[in-house]
Amino acid sequence: MKRIAFFLFVGLLALVPPGASAAERSLSYGVSGDDVVSVQKQLISFGYLAVGKSTGYFGPLTDTAVKTFQCDHNVVCSGSSATTGYGVVGPKTRAALASVGAAADNPTTINPAKLTPAARGPFEFSGWIPYWRAASGTLDVLPHLPQLTSIMPFGYSVKSDGTLADTAKINEEPWKSFIAEAKRNNVRVVPTIMWGNGDSIHAILSNTQKRIALEDEIAQLVKENDFDGIDIDFEAKRHDTITYFSTFLRGLYQRMGNKWVYCTIEARMPLEHRYSPGATIPGDATDYANDYVEMNKYCDRVEIMAYDQGTIDLVLNGLRSAPYAPVADTDWVESLVTLAAQTISRNKLIIGIPTYGYEYAVTSIFGEKYQYKVLWPFNPGYAADIATALNVSPIRNSAGELGLTYDPKTLAIVAPPEDESIRHTIENSLIVHNANAGTGAVSFNFLSWSDAQAIADKVALARKLGVRGVAVFKFDGGEDPVMWSVLK
Repeated sequence: MKRIAFFLFVGLLALVPPGASAAERSLSYGVSGDDVVSVQKQLISFGYLAVGKSTGYFGPLTDTAVKTFQCDHNVVCSGSSATTGYGVVGPKTRAALASVGAAADNPTTINPAKLTPAARGPFEFSGWIPYWRAASGTLDVLPHLPQLTSIMPFGYSVKSDGTLADTAKINEEPWKSFIAEAKRNNVRVVPTIMWGNGDSIHAILSNTQKRIALEDEIAQLVKENDFDGIDIDFEAKRHDTITYFSTFLRGLYQRMGNKWVYCTIEARMPLEHRYSPGATIPGDATDYANDYVEMNKYCDRVEIMAYDQGTIDLVLNGLRSAPYAPVADTDWVESLVTLAAQTISRNKLIIGIPTYGYEYAVTSIFGEKYQYKVLWPFNPGYAADIATALNVSPIRNSAGELGLTYDPKTLAIVAPPEDESIRHTIENSLIVHNANAGTGAVSFNFLSWSDAQAIADKVALARKLGVRGVAVFKFDGGEDPVMWSVLK
């Protein structure tokens, strides 16, 4: 029998063209194998095949998916498998799959002509529940689970030794019952692993043994808890970590099988929004920590944290009426996503949407220049309390968010002394403003926050840009409750 198997193997090799390998065989209806699984996973990732259909068998669903992909990407769109290759995964189709799955570089400026194909399939609504508001967050989301595609419990972290910490105690209540209900509603449960120490990240990921151990631990965590995947949120990485992080993602992706790998990343701005026209751009301006090309290969979803804009966009700072320090101006978000979509498949891109706001102590010099000192983030109810105390109405500001300006000295007069949050606001604001006393500057407080209308604007933008969906940060019971009416 062994000799028969040997001769069969030699015979099969004789059918493979010179310079090719058996792994590069053409695939068509009826064949099976690991190479079929690989193609099916690509088709799933690009939205041509349903999740869970990477069976390894090239059946009717895969055949339809391949033909649709070939038509969409101008490979072939008619004829038979024997005459035109319609429905056959050969060299041209593999090349097309590769071109969608990876881009040539990490662009630094916007070129709308180079966008990846628009997302296919249903639009996705997802969001994070922070562990520090687990009770109110899960209670808030429970009635709305049927509206969601994924839910990301924001609950794991990484210790300095590279091992995981269950910060949320996710196997306890309220998570245990909440996750069970999410599964009954066919909502993906994809917990987040958050890590924000750049030096520790580099130390662990650059150590092969510790990196592999972390990959193994994450994969085992997902398997043991029957999660639908994992969300990797490693922030504040150093530029010299970029290759190690890509290697980590590749290793994790290989271990996860049919489970989902979500990647949450900081916003990357195009250079034309970071620097004024004619400005000298520093040599390290493109020393990125995330390789979009590699992330596109090994992340099933790429969630851009399109918030915490503040005063960073020099172009919009000049175009918008002041005071201007938004959480996320829609035009700013569009620039981030358009840049990313030149490399990352729009079928994978998710726009992160904030549900909160920021308060600033603002100093105006002769009404021309504004200096901003961020005081703290807040949920909309905090702004509503201040507006009520002052008997004023918030207005829609130039960023499309709700905004409010006020004099903290006036608030000190009208605010009830038993209101601890407002008293805390007054005390800290006056410390900042008193430092400017006698300078001729005008000081006031400025709030800008994301309400249901601002959220609806981001959802509309996501649809216009043709990306996969949106993810809300955060679901904690403190957001504008009208938000749920626009997440559909």
